[in-house]
Amino acid sequence: MFLFTADKSVCPTLLLLALLFAGCSTYGQRVEQVRANYYSNQLEAASSAVAEARQKNRAGADVLALDQALIELAAGNAAQSEKLLREVRDRFDSLEGPAVGEAALSYLTDDNRRAYDGEDYEIVLIRAFLALSNLLHDGGDAEAYSLQLIDKQEQIIAAAAKPEKENPKANYQRVALAPYLRGVLREATHRDYDDAERSYTSVVSWQPGFRSAQADLTRATHGAHSQPGHGVVYVFALTGRGPHKIEAIEVPSSAALLVAGEIVSAVGHQTVAPNIAPVKVPLVVAQQSRVRTVAVSVDQQPRGTTEPITDITQLAIQQYQAIYPQVIARAVARRCVKKGALYGAKEATGVQKGSLTGLAYDLAGIAWEASESADLRCWSLLPDKIQVLRLELPAGDHDLALHALPPANKLLGPAATSRIRVADGRNTYVLANFPDGPLVGQVLVSQP
Repeated sequence: MFLFTADKSVCPTLLLLALLFAGCSTYGQRVEQVRANYYSNQLEAASSAVAEARQKNRAGADVLALDQALIELAAGNAAQSEKLLREVRDRFDSLEGPAVGEAALSYLTDDNRRAYDGEDYEIVLIRAFLALSNLLHDGGDAEAYSLQLIDKQEQIIAAAAKPEKENPKANYQRVALAPYLRGVLREATHRDYDDAERSYTSVVSWQPGFRSAQADLTRATHGAHSQPGHGVVYVFALTGRGPHKIEAIEVPSSAALLVAGEIVSAVGHQTVAPNIAPVKVPLVVAQQSRVRTVAVSVDQQPRGTTEPITDITQLAIQQYQAIYPQVIARAVARRCVKKGALYGAKEATGVQKGSLTGLAYDLAGIAWEASESADLRCWSLLPDKIQVLRLELPAGDHDLALHALPPANKLLGPAATSRIRVADGRNTYVLANFPDGPLVGQVLVSQP
C-alpha cells in the first residue's frame, strides 16, 4: 500500500510490470512431474504431464515436445517420435536470427518471455535422435539426418565467428554418433566402403575414447561387412539421466552492480534502486548416473558391453561453458536496462532525490528486479550417454538380454529381453533406455 499512498503519480507502468511478472512459476517447476513419471516408467502419466505443461507454458511448448518425443520413443512409437522431433527441428530453424520485439520484452522482464530456440547441443542432438528414431521404424532417412547433424554443427560454429575476435564456439565438441551412423549405413550397402572408411575416420578423430572405432575403420578398409551367413546387430543404449538447468546466482556480477549503483546514487541527480535482488542465470549441470554400461547376452551367452559413442552431459556442459560469458552479459545488461529506465523515469517526472516518491520508485525497482527468474527451459529427458555395441551373429532368430550395470558391475534390475531376427548380410538395430537401471519403456527392434 505504501507505494500507492506516497504519490498517486508514481510510475504506474513500472509498478504494473513489477506486479505482473512477480511470482511466475518457472519451467523447472512445471516439468518435475514429467521427469518423476518418466524415470519411474510411468510413460502414460509422463505423457499426460507433458501435455498439461505445454498448455500452461506456451513459451516452452517446443522444448516440451522434445521430452514428449523421447517418451514416445521409449514407448515404442518411433514414427511418432520422429514426427515430433522433425516439427521442433523446423520450428527452431525458423527462430534463428534476431527477434527484436521479444528481445526488447525480455530486457524488461526476463528470458522466459522469449521464444525458446534451443541450446546449441539440443539443436544438434535433435538430428541425432531423428536418425535413431528413423532407424527403428523405417531407416530410409537416417543417413540424411546424420548428414544434417554434421552440417548443422558446422553452421553453428561458423555463425559465431567474428572478425578479429576469438570464436567462443571454435572448440565445440563434435557429435561422433553422426559419422558413426553414416559409416554403419554405408558399410551395409556392401559396396560404399570408401564412404564408410571416411566416416569412421571422423569417429576416431571426434571421439578418440571410443575404442571400437578403430576396429570399425579396419573392417571398412578391408571391405567386409560380415562373414557369409551372418548379419550384424547394433545395440544402442540410452543410459543415465542427462544434463539439466538449475538457477544460479552470479555473485561477481551482483557485487559489481551493487558497487556501481552506490556510486551512481552518490554522485547522480537521482538514486538508483539498491541491488538487493541477485543476478540470476541458468547453469547446465550434470546429474548423477547410476548406469555405467549395458551388458548384452545372446541366447544366454554374454557377448559384451555397450560403449559410449556420445557423452551428452559432457557435450552440453562443454558447449554451455563456452557461451556462459554471453549468458552473464545478457543478465547484467537486463539489470542495467531496468535501472536506467527507473532513473530516466525519475528525471522525466522531476522526482526529488531522497523524497518519498523517489523511495517509492526504488521499491518498485527492487520488486521489478526481484521478479526475474533464470530461464530453465531445456530438453530435460535427455540421457547421460548414447552407447552402442556391434554384434555379428548367424542369420536367424535369437534371444537378446540387456542388463544395466553400475560402476561396481552389479546388475541393476531385471534383464530387458527381446526376440530378434538377424538377416544374412543385413543390419538389425536395437534401442533400449536405462536412465536409472531398470528398463524404461520397451526394447525397440528394427525389421531386418
